[in-house]
Amino acid sequence: MRTVRPSIQVLSEDQIDRVHDYSLHILSTVGIRVDSPRARTLFASALGPSAVHGDRVFISEEAVAWALHVSPRAVDLYNRRGELAFRLPGEPRFGIGVTALYYQDPQTDEVEPFARSHMARTVRLGGGLDSFDAISTVGIVQDVPAQVSDLHATLEMVANTTKPLVVLVSDDDAFVPVLRLLEHLHGDLGEKPFVVPYLNPISPLVINRGTVDKLFAAAERGLPCIYSNYGMAGASTPITPAGAFALLNAELLAGLLLSQLIKEGTPIILGSLPAYFDMKGMGSFYDPRSYVIDLACAEMMAYYGLPHAGTSGSGMGWGADLIAAGHQWTNHLLSCAGKVGLVPFVGDNLGSKAFSPTVIVYADDIIEQARTFARGFELDDASVGLDEIAELGPGASFLTSRLTLKGFRDAYYESRLFPKLTLEEWQARGRPKAEALLRERTVQLIHDLAAPEDHDALLAQGTAFIATLTGA
Repeated sequence: MRTVRPSIQVLSEDQIDRVHDYSLHILSTVGIRVDSPRARTLFASALGPSAVHGDRVFISEEAVAWALHVSPRAVDLYNRRGELAFRLPGEPRFGIGVTALYYQDPQTDEVEPFARSHMARTVRLGGGLDSFDAISTVGIVQDVPAQVSDLHATLEMVANTTKPLVVLVSDDDAFVPVLRLLEHLHGDLGEKPFVVPYLNPISPLVINRGTVDKLFAAAERGLPCIYSNYGMAGASTPITPAGAFALLNAELLAGLLLSQLIKEGTPIILGSLPAYFDMKGMGSFYDPRSYVIDLACAEMMAYYGLPHAGTSGSGMGWGADLIAAGHQWTNHLLSCAGKVGLVPFVGDNLGSKAFSPTVIVYADDIIEQARTFARGFELDDASVGLDEIAELGPGASFLTSRLTLKGFRDAYYESRLFPKLTLEEWQARGRPKAEALLRERTVQLIHDLAAPEDHDALLAQGTAFIATLTGA
């Protein structure tokens, strides 16, 4: 059996070697600024005192080669029930989020500060959409005191879905308490991990103290981490795609080395969010070349034999509109045809400040179509059906042929959102707008989706534990 399967390859073997060499050159001659004394001590012990000059650490090719050799080749992620959810590397996996300041109403597009109730409904919505494999921290909860915001956000996540969680903690001091909350609710987090902390170094070439502390805390518990950098070409990285790519790759290799120095064998997922800087609006945005860099980063991780996490095509658009749709289609189709691993942050728009439930409902449909595209089709004697073609002959109808009757239910993709309407059917229905159908579907899903059976018990248990941490 032969499968016709579309695929995208953007780097040649020679280009992969050159990017790796550029990254090694940056690490050995420019170095990385490391803001954590504990991490600098660790680097000095492993690389030698001469590798550390003040807060600058210079990393050798041999050190990178060692880290690549000892790091795990794959990461298994489980759901909250302890069942294997997926493995990276593997087919692309998608998640909703992330850390929006506002919630965008699916009926009106009005935005309001993100609250606990928004976290509950969006996590539950993502948990109920089949195309999403994980739930990332959707928003920053603002209707509770700031010192417990991350705790309540995480509690709402774990109580409203059983899918794997990608956890982003805004307050560095809250990271360990968040892990303690999860341990209180679940027990050992490292045995069958369903929680993946998301860590950010600072571009260009800085490993900040908060990221180091989080990496230590996660590694001590045996948790896999996503170590991902966010680059804005022309601001925090060189403006050329080549320069941005080489620098971001160097940062990832430095993070990989640190993770293995902290604890050899620490599972880590690497990736970049390559964007451009808008010098007029003073914000960031995705450009078509951003997606090329994302694909190239995925190919570098495949070359290294490491799990990958990449961009999600989100942040663009003013709601579930034409702008957002274009980026969602571009990102997800390319991800499914390339070597992208985890796509964790679907649903943001308005410069990533607002989260739109309507966008993720539309993206659920897009992802399934992108996966159908990437699966291709079989090309063999049985699927061609030469006997049937010969039997029916010229001018015949295949409407009731054996192959048609056998396979018509699965022959093509059927959208859960948009019916296939003829002109006459569209007119008879009062000329419906696709956007209106999408909004109706989103509102209905939010209304109908139920929480996990242990929702109330987890909320009560977690709330009591948070009170013990804060003394409230």
